[in-house]
Amino acid sequence: MTQASPQRPPDHLEQWRRDYWRSNLRLMVVLLAIWAFVSLGCGVLFVEQLNAITIAGFPVGFWFAQQGAIYTFLLLILIYAVRMDRLDRKFGVSERAEEGQEQ
Repeated sequence: MTQASPQRPPDHLEQWRRDYWRSNLRLMVVLLAIWAFVSLGCGVLFVEQLNAITIAGFPVGFWFAQQGAIYTFLLLILIYAVRMDRLDRKFGVSERAEEGQEQ
């Protein structure tokens, strides 16, 4: 038996995949940059400057290190899920069932 060599997808499919992956990477880079700034920047590097500001009796640098980073991470996860749903719908690869259709 001879095994057929895999065929290369058409160019328009390759471009579609590149565009989808590029959009996904752009979203991840932006969210990871925010994550790095909040966790490392606000929680470690700029903590002294932020501690000069107090809210409800707590220094802002301390608040970011203890709670603000966690709230930011949760918000970033939500943003990622919503934006990826939009991106999936835009490129026609959504895993959600359309309204009125059964799985």
